[in-house]
Amino acid sequence: MNKAWVIEAMQAEDWDAVRRIYEEGIATGNATFETQAPEWSVWDEKHLQICRLVARKDGEVVGWAAVSPYSSRHVYRGVAEESIYIAESVRGQGIGKALLQALVDESERAGLWTLQAGIFAENVGSIVVHKACGFREVGYRERIGYRDGVWRDVVLMERRSKVTGV
Repeated sequence: MNKAWVIEAMQAEDWDAVRRIYEEGIATGNATFETQAPEWSVWDEKHLQICRLVARKDGEVVGWAAVSPYSSRHVYRGVAEESIYIAESVRGQGIGKALLQALVDESERAGLWTLQAGIFAENVGSIVVHKACGFREVGYRERIGYRDGVWRDVVLMERRSKVTGV
């Protein structure tokens, strides 16, 4: 791992930086259907308490990753949807790949056997990073969402653990 950054557990006090990075992703129009970042309490409630990571460069949060439950049904307890966001100022430096791989490792330690992601088809960089971390394309949802006057397609990706839930 590059010594220029570290990956560690997200803390509640990281929220301002996490939210800022999330808002940068929202502003691109290629990261999420969301149009604004929620308050901490809403974000915290929607994400699992496990597998919340941040990447820090020179002490500053420059990326984050977290997981949300796929379903409340017990049979899906090992399946989660992941989110990863990287600050615009550090994109292309390998932090995203390192952070996603750390999330994969952490998810397996936590007993998750499948990670899923829905990525806008135009977000080629994210698709490439996910493939590099063992995700595969499992579907394509055409015109699944309408935002800002544009229909968007979403590539469905998943990573099935080879060590958890086997």
